[in-house]
Amino acid sequence: MSHPSTPDSPTTARTVFFVSDGTGITAETFGHAVLSQFEMRFRQIRLPFIDTIEKAYEAARRINDVAIADNQRPIVFSTLVKHDLSAVIRAAQGMHMDLFQTFVAPLEQELRVKSTHTIGRIHNVVDTEEYKNRIEAINFSLAHDDGQSHKNLADADVILVGVSRSGKTPTSLYLAMQYGIKAANYPLIPDDFERGKLPSALPPFKHKIFGLTISPERLSEIRNERRAGSKYASLANCRYEVNEAEQLMRREGIRWLSSTTKSIEEISTTILQEIKPDRREY
Repeated sequence: MSHPSTPDSPTTARTVFFVSDGTGITAETFGHAVLSQFEMRFRQIRLPFIDTIEKAYEAARRINDVAIADNQRPIVFSTLVKHDLSAVIRAAQGMHMDLFQTFVAPLEQELRVKSTHTIGRIHNVVDTEEYKNRIEAINFSLAHDDGQSHKNLADADVILVGVSRSGKTPTSLYLAMQYGIKAANYPLIPDDFERGKLPSALPPFKHKIFGLTISPERLSEIRNERRAGSKYASLANCRYEVNEAEQLMRREGIRWLSSTTKSIEEISTTILQEIKPDRREY
């Protein structure tokens, strides 16, 4: 059976499937990393929990239907472990990127060890120490969000500071969920600028502090989405707060970066490089 023809226009949105016997997060994460290299639009469909032959055939049918409707092959990122399920998907009319065939098979040869071929193994961590650490870190970050608690700051791996809406909370939660990092965060407010000092609970832990800043223009846009037309969101106020926060961080010798054009992943990677948590083994 021949593949549907591919249109000449590279601007046509391409459909992408993420097929997995588990949640699909691994396939999606890998797929996003690859697709981000291409400046075009993608319509994304996740097909999780494809763990029976019946579900595999249904997934293949959906892929074939899209191939016909789009008049071009969809791209399929797959993390199916079982060969019979994977074979059904590979027979569908898609451009296939099978992570296990691409990486696991060569590693089996190199390591001279057969992989477990266990469905969902990558997420089977409920009873592991790593999973418990991540849950504990999430609870810690939620309890220490926006300076609402000063307790147990000695247990924090990092303390983020910056003006309101500079990205502290999402970065804290990302660090906790992805890496088990206990991250507290504190807003820098006009009272701190008038005193010219950090919030009173933080000086003993200055070595753990990392700052986030942001361009006043972007900050004003974000704040206006929340409180349109307010002094809090005005460009003049945003310029004042950002300038004062950056001066305070310079005086205190705090490491910081701008979140204006950086993703949470990029911000978190920079923070991890700076605080250098203990190496984790898999």
